[in-house]
Amino acid sequence: MTWLKKLMDTYDANFRLVGQFEKNRFGQEYALIPVSHTTQGAHVEIRLNMAGELIKASVVDKDDSNTIIPCTEDSASRTSAPVPYPLFDKLQYVAGDYTTYCKEAKSAEPHANYLKQLKDWCDSPDSHPKVKSVYAYVSKGTLIRDLVQQGVLWLDKEGSLLAKWTPEAKELYGDKKQIFSVLAGDQHAAFVRFIVEEPGVSEDRLWRDTSVQNAYVRYMERQQAEKDLCFITGERLPCVDKHASRIRGSGDKSKLISANDSTGFTFRGRFSTSREAATISFEASQKAHNALKWLVERQGINKGGRIFLIWGTDDPGAVPDPHRGSNPLLGDEDEDEVAESGDSTHKEFAERIRKALDGFRYKAEYRADVVIMILDAATTGRMSVVYYRDMDKNIFLDRLAEWFTNCSWPLPGKNKGGRTSFFMASPSTSEVVFAAYGSRVDDKLEKAARERLLPCIVDGKPIPADIVDNAVRRASNPAGMEAWEWERTLGITCALVRKSEKDKHKEEYEVNLDTSNRDRNYLFGRLLAIADVLERSALGKEERRATNAVRYMGVFARHPLRTWGIIQRCLQPYQARMGTKANYYNKLLDEVLSMFRLEEFSDEPLTNVYLIGLAGQRTELYKKRSDKDAPEAAEILSDEEQDNEEE
Repeated sequence: MTWLKKLMDTYDANFRLVGQFEKNRFGQEYALIPVSHTTQGAHVEIRLNMAGELIKASVVDKDDSNTIIPCTEDSASRTSAPVPYPLFDKLQYVAGDYTTYCKEAKSAEPHANYLKQLKDWCDSPDSHPKVKSVYAYVSKGTLIRDLVQQGVLWLDKEGSLLAKWTPEAKELYGDKKQIFSVLAGDQHAAFVRFIVEEPGVSEDRLWRDTSVQNAYVRYMERQQAEKDLCFITGERLPCVDKHASRIRGSGDKSKLISANDSTGFTFRGRFSTSREAATISFEASQKAHNALKWLVERQGINKGGRIFLIWGTDDPGAVPDPHRGSNPLLGDEDEDEVAESGDSTHKEFAERIRKALDGFRYKAEYRADVVIMILDAATTGRMSVVYYRDMDKNIFLDRLAEWFTNCSWPLPGKNKGGRTSFFMASPSTSEVVFAAYGSRVDDKLEKAARERLLPCIVDGKPIPADIVDNAVRRASNPAGMEAWEWERTLGITCALVRKSEKDKHKEEYEVNLDTSNRDRNYLFGRLLAIADVLERSALGKEERRATNAVRYMGVFARHPLRTWGIIQRCLQPYQARMGTKANYYNKLLDEVLSMFRLEEFSDEPLTNVYLIGLAGQRTELYKKRSDKDAPEAAEILSDEEQDNEEE
């Protein structure tokens, strides 16, 4: 029940935003919905005057379709049952002439129930003049006929509603009509909303009119009678047995709370009724579900139907998203700062992370909670909370700082000049998935990996060994990847290995080259890097084929000594081609070889650490050096940059 209480607290803390539409990062409109309301995508819009007379009707654009609609306990949880919404609904409910224009209509009962429900509201003390205007119009029973005359809906040759746009319809009407572009199904499923023009009132859209919304909330409060102990608030309040769906969107039928089966194995013999298990008040259920819908639309990440959600109870946006890595946290600040030699850059990066997170510490309420939730639906009707965690904001930010600082590496990116440079960063969870499984990863695998990585960030758990090993395998086989893909995979993998080694062995590796490290894995990695850069420098920009060091990299990780002998023999022609320019690399090779302990210069397979030595040495060699004996190594260029260089 904790997650319901946290959602209810979030709703109360942001009550000032109820009914206000905003746009998320995808440009889609969303709003915190009032109690006793839900959302639905509308297709048809009807404009009336206060007398209930039709002024105009039109098709709703997809970008403007999100509509806040009043609902009852039954309609909010309806699936296939013909239960009407109180004001806006589909044609079969709002159109009195639906049976005339739809051959498949079995009865007029849905419309009769809709009219009865709407009349009850209009006759109550909590009615609204605009709602009475809608009732006056729909009571005429001419809605579909009017929409046909307005050119919104279209009929076939027999005078019935067209199911879909067909070649026969094109022959009859010409170009495809707008209603068929906004509907996923046929015209019978069109959802209708109303506008009522009132002189002197600027807001005529009923779904955005707070006076209409408040009138319905008051009306619903009068309908609630039976009270019981609410497990969320601890008070005796009107309780409900049915709870809202449409959590992930208007087409989502899955529910988080459901106990609507009276037979079978619902309660497994433990309870006679669902209320013996738990009772939840109407107010708590509405606030919690509406807050959850709002958060999902506002900042949720949807991967294959699995929702990843992180928010602050006082201010949902007052906490950084751990899934997105360090780049959004730091923004474009110091983008041109390329990783320099020494460990200073990593220290500066850690300091920038600390300052950025300190800004979140004192944003909104200092002592607030952060809630982490993952939702998924195994079937179309049931949704579950796959992962839940709530924690103090300061603890959350401390864990985030530790992750960003320890799981970081210079990653390739573009500087302001448009050239490839390396910037200190902590990869996002999607980048980790990319490094471990490639760019064509299946949705099911990606959402499972993201879920497994989350406790590593917020709880300090070790990174799953299989994710690290997969990334290492891909980074050790660059032959099947493009240059940019391998560079990115190598950097992300080094960040994972660095964090993993600290978690498992308490060994902290520096981000850049450590010339004092005598670990055999690290040294073999350095040797491979020197061989790669030497051959690449000899080939020049004209030849873009993979070097022998890159080609043999996978085998080298399994049999380093034997493979090093092959690579050394392959290097000899390039050393000869470079002449005295190869002296620097030859000297560097001798220095690294001299650091090996004799018994460790063996063919035993390398551990993941060899990639840290490889990446550190490559980065060092690709920098422009001031040593007059060191030739300037070939820069890492994209194909486009190399083409520009040749021109």
